[in-house]
Amino acid sequence: MPATTLPACVPPAWPNPDAEQDLAVHRVTRVLSYTPDQLAELVADVSAYPDFVKWVTAMRVWNRRDEAPGITVLDAEAQVGFSFLTERFSTWVRHDRTVPSVEVGLIRGPFRHLKNRWTFHPDPTGTRLEFMIDFAFKSPILNAMLQANFDRAVSALIGSFEAEAKRRYGAKP
Repeated sequence: MPATTLPACVPPAWPNPDAEQDLAVHRVTRVLSYTPDQLAELVADVSAYPDFVKWVTAMRVWNRRDEAPGITVLDAEAQVGFSFLTERFSTWVRHDRTVPSVEVGLIRGPFRHLKNRWTFHPDPTGTRLEFMIDFAFKSPILNAMLQANFDRAVSALIGSFEAEAKRRYGAKP
């Protein structure tokens, strides 16, 4: 079944005192024909990102720990490359199997701030995936470059996860 884009129904997340400086906040809702647990496990498997997200060229994971039953937190450093630009940044990743959801926050890197959240809700045809990302680069030049391609980048990111779900779990009717 092809993905269906629905109107965003994610409530505002993470109040940000620097909101007037936010340049890139994006929400996507899709219905996919996989289970919430399958999709949450896929998104939480950050060490595999270089295998299926084309601009993630390397990933290092450390400090994996259990925060509570069903909740794992880890730290990850990603190297990303876009044509002439290569950057590294570190995040914490919190995978809550009880909800299920995956949240990401900035540790260090070229961003002024970075937050994203994936939530997975049962749907009669599979799972309603809700994705939110909120970030701004420290560099005005990087922010300007991103603004020109932001919708396309988010769409490509979600598409990477859809294709990997199909590869891992098979095509669903």
